[in-house]
Parts: sequence; structure tokens; C-alpha cells
Amino acid sequence: MGADNGGVAGMGGGGEPEASDSLRTFGAMVQALREHAGLGREELADAIGYSKHTVASVEQGRRLPDAAFVEGVDRALGGTGALVAAARHLGRQPGLAAWFRKWARLEAAAITLYTYECRLIPGLLQTEAYARQLFDDELPPLKDEQIEAQWTARAERQRLLRDRPNTAFSFIIEEQLLLRHTGGTTTTRELIDHLLDISELRNVEIQIMPLVRESHAGLHGAMQLLETSENKWFAYTEAPESGQLIADRKVVSVLQGRYARMRSQALTIPDSVSLLRRMRGDL
Repeated sequence: MGADNGGVAGMGGGGEPEASDSLRTFGAMVQALREHAGLGREELADAIGYSKHTVASVEQGRRLPDAAFVEGVDRALGGTGALVAAARHLGRQPGLAAWFRKWARLEAAAITLYTYECRLIPGLLQTEAYARQLFDDELPPLKDEQIEAQWTARAERQRLLRDRPNTAFSFIIEEQLLLRHTGGTTTTRELIDHLLDISELRNVEIQIMPLVRESHAGLHGAMQLLETSENKWFAYTEAPESGQLIADRKVVSVLQGRYARMRSQALTIPDSVSLLRRMRGDL
């Protein structure tokens, strides 16, 4: 449901995810060149500044590489330009909706990522049980293989939180999302434990917007903002079966102002953690 949730074929995953032979072919090409150069995955990862999990995901055709990854691997493996040329023909990432692909590529290399959600827990923070409940509730119903593709894509995106320790992640989520008990008590308990665990990462801030709030700058709906390594800002919003990547500086500036106001309106980070612990104890 929503951009960060995870642009995975629609709102919780509506449209059918597409397999991509081009991703698998590109991955096999990376692996073959790496092995020809006598490098292990971890050695290549160290050389280009990415994790070995990212290298593995690309080689296995499960992750759409960003431009910095492609250029780094190309340099590390001979600098022929072959990988850069091949990357231009990459198709869709399995499990990711068409409208989300451009945002996903920017997200993978962002140095700052802000997320506000009022509909459901952001995709980067979901547990598997919570995500699968969303998939089960999707209409029209999804096939088993669609659900698996969507969870795989979402789990891969979640690696960003740990694979990119220099990226600053900020999340503002509504208290009501946890009070709803999506998936039941056990799923909610596991979800809160997961949020508490993630909140301990130095690069992640989680704030809760209280249920009762007289003034709220986020009533226009969910949104995401990100900053690239070139210090350019983009925004993303999503509606059922569609999404909008926003590059207009004036519009992005307005959304930045709203997000800044929400950060001051939400509970502080320590108070948010305290609330999560109290909610966990009440379950």
C-alpha cells in the first residue's frame, strides 16, 4: 500500500509483478566478469563500497542495480564500459510496480530518506508476517508466486537500512497503525519488537504521531522525500495503482516544509520508543 510499502505492484501489492530476464542476464554477466578477475563477492563489494549482500542480489537477478553500483563494478572489473552499456537495457525488478522503479533506483543510492505514513507501516519497516497479511488482503487476490515475488522484493529493499549505514533514515508513522492490530496480536507484538530493534540503528529515527493531535501538517497524506549524493531532492507520493515521482523544486520544498513541521508535531524519538514499549506491554 503506498510508495514505501513498497511500490510492490501497487498498494499492498496490486498489479502482477514481472519477471526480468534482463536482470538475471546482467547479474550473470557481473558474476562471470568477477570470477574471471579472480575476485570473491566480498572483495568486489569492498572495492565498490557496497555490501556483499547487494553484490549477491544483483548477481542473482533479484535487485535492480543503481548507476553508482554499475559504474563501480565496471571500473573494478576492467573499465570496458560493457556493464554500463548492458545496464541501459535492464528491465523491471521482479515484484516492483512499474511506477515505483525510478524511485527505487534513487532510494538505493540516497544519502537521506524521509518517510511519512498514515495508512500502514512503511515497507522498509515491515515484518514478513505483517507484509504477508497485506498481500493476503489484496484484491483481486494474488497468486502464491506473486506473494513470494513481492515479499522477496520488499525484503531486499529492507537491506538498505543496514547496508547503507551512512544514509540517514527518518520515519514518522501514525499511532493508529499499531492500534489497528493488522494481522492479529502476535503479528503486532512482533512488529513492535522489530520497530524497537530497528530504532537502535544509529542511522534510523522513528517517530510516532500521536492518535490525538490538534494540529497535523500531514493531512494531505503519505509521502517520501530523498536526497541524492549530488544533494538533489526528490519526492514521491502514491495512490491506488499509480505513483508520482516529483522533481519540481518548488513542490519538493513544500513537502519538505510539511515534513519538518510533522517532525516537531510527532513524539520525540525517546518518547516514541517509550510509547512503543508501553504498547508492547499492553499486548
